[in-house]
Amino acid sequence: MFDAKRLALAAAIVTASLWLVCSAAVSMAPGPSMTVALQMMHAQRGEFAWHLSWGSVLIGLVAWTIWAAAAAWLLAWTYNRLARAPSS
Repeated sequence: MFDAKRLALAAAIVTASLWLVCSAAVSMAPGPSMTVALQMMHAQRGEFAWHLSWGSVLIGLVAWTIWAAAAAWLLAWTYNRLARAPSS
């Protein structure tokens, strides 16, 4: 069984840390960061541009952290329910 609250907290901490590292990478090396991001999204360069500001970093940090925590909690909740179900 997973402790849903602890898993959600761990996911939030890891996601927030990764968001800050990613934001720093974009700030320090926007060109290579754009190349990596575009490759990850199977996109072409003309379709995206960075709009990095303290506000966008903060909004992204909060949004991604909340979504990651919610997803981890839901994952643990679902797993715990399935773990209790009788095997067939």
